[in-house]
Amino acid sequence: MDAKKTGTTTVGLVGKDGVVLAADKRATMGYLIASKEVDKIHPIAKHIAMTVAGSVGDAQTLVRWMSVQTKEYEIEHEKIMPVKAASTLLANVLSANKFFPFWVQLLMGGFDDKPRLFSIDMVGGVTEEIRTATGSGSPFAYGVIDTNFKKNMPVSELTKIAAKAVWAAMQRDAASGEAIDVVTITKKGVKKFTKDEVKALLKL
Repeated sequence: MDAKKTGTTTVGLVGKDGVVLAADKRATMGYLIASKEVDKIHPIAKHIAMTVAGSVGDAQTLVRWMSVQTKEYEIEHEKIMPVKAASTLLANVLSANKFFPFWVQLLMGGFDDKPRLFSIDMVGGVTEEIRTATGSGSPFAYGVIDTNFKKNMPVSELTKIAAKAVWAAMQRDAASGEAIDVVTITKKGVKKFTKDEVKALLKL
């Protein structure tokens, strides 16, 4: 049987006052729905969170490692790790292991002096984005994003777009499903929306 994977739809959007990340909660093993409650958005510092798509075990390992690295940086330097530095560090680890790669596709969003979002592939390629989606449901999510996203939108508007983009993917992609998580990263830090708050976003 295939290893447990988050077939997944993850979305990242940058606005004038923060970053929005959204993802579904289904994990699959081949054609089996292995879990309906997988967290695919993980805070790794008080100002950074990352989404995961791909192998669950590989993703969890990288989340744990990055959480330690950002904390060590903060203790040693007495300041938060810049979002670009965190994404570069993670990309270097993936690049160093590209011949025995971590099977992941990652988004890292955060807020230091401004909101920033980076897409990181399994062999260490990293690009800065203002809107992006990953995973098997991403083509469907892009339909919603491309129709509704504009530069410098407020986070309050982007949360609706992100939630609806993941919902659209869940309607067509068999590897995406169950429920939607939405997280914002602003000057106030990382905030995860409740189930009721997410439902309200989909109704707007």
